[in-house]
Amino acid sequence: MKGLILSGGTGSRLYPLTYTNAKQLIPVANKPILFRVIESIRDAGIDDIGIVVGGTAEQIKEAVGNGSRWDVNITYIHQDKPLGLAHAVKVAQPFIGDERFVMFLGDNVIQGGISTLISQFATSDWNSQIVLTRIEHPEQYGVAELGEDGRIIRLEITDAIQWLVNKEYRVHPYVHQGWWIDTGAPGDMLSANDLVLEEIVHSIAGYVDRDSKVDHRVTVQRGAEIINSTVRGPAIIGENTRIINSYIGPYTSIDHDVTVENSEIEHSMVLENSVIRNLEARIQDSLIGRDVLINRSPIRPKALKLTVGDHSKIGIL
Repeated sequence: MKGLILSGGTGSRLYPLTYTNAKQLIPVANKPILFRVIESIRDAGIDDIGIVVGGTAEQIKEAVGNGSRWDVNITYIHQDKPLGLAHAVKVAQPFIGDERFVMFLGDNVIQGGISTLISQFATSDWNSQIVLTRIEHPEQYGVAELGEDGRIIRLEITDAIQWLVNKEYRVHPYVHQGWWIDTGAPGDMLSANDLVLEEIVHSIAGYVDRDSKVDHRVTVQRGAEIINSTVRGPAIIGENTRIINSYIGPYTSIDHDVTVENSEIEHSMVLENSVIRNLEARIQDSLIGRDVLINRSPIRPKALKLTVGDHSKIGIL
């Protein structure tokens, strides 16, 4: 069986974070979402994986490489435009051949991985299996109508699967009982970060000085330093990051090579190489991108001085 990951979307709902970066490479709990998808497929016993890429192909290729770090083989499949699931399968046909395959969206995070459903499909005589989950607003994603016997009657997802249903091929619905998040919007990204932080096994590989308080649900990665600060988990502090005279609250991910000094952050994600310094108010419920500088200017008169890109959102109290 082969794996197929769709990573060709533009991520417009996450602008400006995704203007210059692939949305699949935004880190959830300091690990890119795409990496988590690759690991999930590998853990299900699949080591031949195709990644469908588009305008951000070079970034994804640079980040993922040939797959050797996960002991898998990666094949890149170019899709000129993101024209839907069926089109992605069509352009991937030379890679897939006549084999069974599992297709996964490169910006989705699913609790518990996909090993169980793949094992189920691999030993079945079904022509197709589709993973479903119950959500509050299914009209935003697509609706699957099931009969009393649990069989699929109608889909509003992709014409290819509906064609199989109409022709009475065996399309099996696998109803996932855990959480499953499409990280296409900022609120969803924070929710995914929350849930992954609750699941990971936390450890301290960096330095925590005697004046700091770090609870057992905090990961401090290699090279990170916590100086005279409080970090309450679940939270993760990335490699070579420095937290100085600061408070990091629950459900916060601070990526690598970040400096946080004399500031407070809670329920937020801060990406690599950013600096947050000398803030009077707490940062909360926020997504902060790469190479960002947020500090308090000493210049008077007191005012807000901002350089803000397109599609940014700033809340000031």
